[in-house]
Amino acid sequence: MKAAQLYERDFFEWTQCNAALLRAGRFDQADIEHIAEEIQDMGLRDRRELESRLQVLLQHLLKWQIQPERRGRSWRETIQLQRLEIAESLEEMPSLQPALPASLDKVYRRAVARAAIETSLAENSFPSACPFSLDQALDREYYPA
Repeated sequence: MKAAQLYERDFFEWTQCNAALLRAGRFDQADIEHIAEEIQDMGLRDRRELESRLQVLLQHLLKWQIQPERRGRSWRETIQLQRLEIAESLEEMPSLQPALPASLDKVYRRAVARAAIETSLAENSFPSACPFSLDQALDREYYPA
């Protein structure tokens, strides 16, 4: 069976077959089109993961700000963990740095939706625009008043 035919039938076998073909220098037999697609998708997954971490961070910063009486260790830990994970991701993939400011509005809207669900507050209880700068959100010492 050709490498390209495996893609739809058995993805794991497709990965192993194409890895072996590439290592052997048999590029003409490798499924180059699907390999390129998978590599591109890997990059998009990394970007989505970074945005997801930023969304969780903003969500917890919002909850911290809007419900001071409920502040606790778990919220602080979540905020710190997301900051660390975002910093590590940006260190490993610095080309994703411009993606954060570019996606802040979209990510903030998701953070508000999730924070509203978790707090049982209406979405309009939260600021319409992100009340934190990206630098503040990522600053390990910053917690909103």
